[in-house]
Amino acid sequence: MNQKLFDKYVLKTYNRIPVTLVKGRGMKVWDDKGNEYLDFFPGWGAGNLGHCHPKVVQAIHNQIENILHVPNVYYNEPQGELAKLIIESTFDGQVFFGNSGAEANEGAIKLVRKRNPHKKVIITLKNSFHGRTIATVAATGQSEYQKGFEPLPGGFEYCEVNNVDMLKSMMTDKVAAVMFEPILGEGGIIPITPEFMTTARQLCDDYDALLILDEVQTGIGRTGEMFAYQHYDVIPDVLTMAKSLGGGLAIGAFAVKRKYCDVLQPGSHGSTFGGNPVACSAGVAVMQAIVEENLLENARKMGQYLRDKLDDLKRKHSIITEVRGIGLMIGVELAKPGAEIVDRCRERHVLINCTHKNVLRLMPAINVTKDQIDRVIKVIEEAINRDF
Repeated sequence: MNQKLFDKYVLKTYNRIPVTLVKGRGMKVWDDKGNEYLDFFPGWGAGNLGHCHPKVVQAIHNQIENILHVPNVYYNEPQGELAKLIIESTFDGQVFFGNSGAEANEGAIKLVRKRNPHKKVIITLKNSFHGRTIATVAATGQSEYQKGFEPLPGGFEYCEVNNVDMLKSMMTDKVAAVMFEPILGEGGIIPITPEFMTTARQLCDDYDALLILDEVQTGIGRTGEMFAYQHYDVIPDVLTMAKSLGGGLAIGAFAVKRKYCDVLQPGSHGSTFGGNPVACSAGVAVMQAIVEENLLENARKMGQYLRDKLDDLKRKHSIITEVRGIGLMIGVELAKPGAEIVDRCRERHVLINCTHKNVLRLMPAINVTKDQIDRVIKVIEEAINRDF
């Protein structure tokens, strides 16, 4: 790849890694020099089935031979099929389709604001992340993502993660919704406690507010359930999703309980490419493959295996201060910044991520194997041993 093309023509909104990926199959990717890597963070959390899952590829191929795009004033069958699968996997309601997690969260924000014009406050969490659009940046409880984009839309207030007493003190009749991720992703892989989850649900009921759960990163089997909220005794009013839903294609969606389905009427919300038949065909294949290949069970088993192996490393290396997460969404908190360890793993042809400066983020495909986990553990230990 000619880096000069990017330097001249592509906005520098990413800190790019000096690798050009040209091929992917399952847990493996290859660069333009023929080097093979084991990818333990496929698609920035968007590769729950790995790269180019054959059922997804076939579904895309079948659809593109017929029609690529259908305006949403017409019907397209894959959109209806995917909506049905999502509702059958969650709660009774309906689905709106967009193209990204940010767009899904924007739609959820619009819905809860429109439901009651007297309720404008949305409570989110400090260290949360909900997207890069202006409203979802305002919803994100991290100032580093907001700096320079002021004035931001108002109406967002931020509660400390898992602070039940603070959440109680913030609830008023002006609150339209409480919105958070079941596991904070960009915030350092912080699972929400059962107490906080159930308290949020009860407070929303008490104050006639809606509970929005952002499952853009945690959904589609990542945690060993189809959606992470299913680990808790709680059902949200609005559920947002994206990333892995399209198996590698751009898609986003939010599901809303049936009692709130009339809030958004024709003309009040829309998306030109949202719910297009190609992305929805891929989404149908993703949902079906997870069930047919028993991948939720594999995510639970391999998640526990990975946690056990990482706990073994923690006992041997003081640089690891905590291992946390659910299923195959795992964070390894370090006593020092983790970027160098990520680089060293890449030198050894293993791709992982570091978030929140010092938390290694491991999110392999949910069809990962023990042998693949063993290799990654070996490489991480080698990277730690080099100097730390």
